[in-house]
Amino acid sequence: MTTDPKPSVIQKLMGLRGEALKFALVGLSGVGVNFLIFWTLITAFGLASVRSNVIATMVAIGTNYLGYRYWLYKDRDATSRRREIVLFLVFSGAGMVIESGILAISEYGLGFDGDMQKMAAKVLGLGVGTVFRFFSYRTWVFKAMPELAEPELETEPVLVAAK
Repeated sequence: MTTDPKPSVIQKLMGLRGEALKFALVGLSGVGVNFLIFWTLITAFGLASVRSNVIATMVAIGTNYLGYRYWLYKDRDATSRRREIVLFLVFSGAGMVIESGILAISEYGLGFDGDMQKMAAKVLGLGVGTVFRFFSYRTWVFKAMPELAEPELETEPVLVAAK
């Protein structure tokens, strides 16, 4: 008997659907926190948009870590929690730089400084940053547990007729 060949790229992408849905649910809660804080800081407190974005994103990073670690990736290897947290913060920070960079380019480079224009730039930046975070988290932060090798299939002895 032969074992199944390795899954194709399409099969791997299809297998990501459930994980991507859970990632999106945790992410949506973080997005809600992020946008609420961002909007409050730029409108009620008059803070600069990039500064507001950094503060809002940092709070959302904290809430997202809890959802990812204890719900989405709860079955992943957690033997080195310190390593996991450091990598999570590094990749979250890189995502925040992507998001804030797009916001800064929009506002300071292109002159889009209205509140709704800032929100649109934030949505775009958040989308690009989210794609980066998804693949970074699943690849380097919340590593899959090593799969146990399948026991070799026992084959029946072949009897050779004597002549």
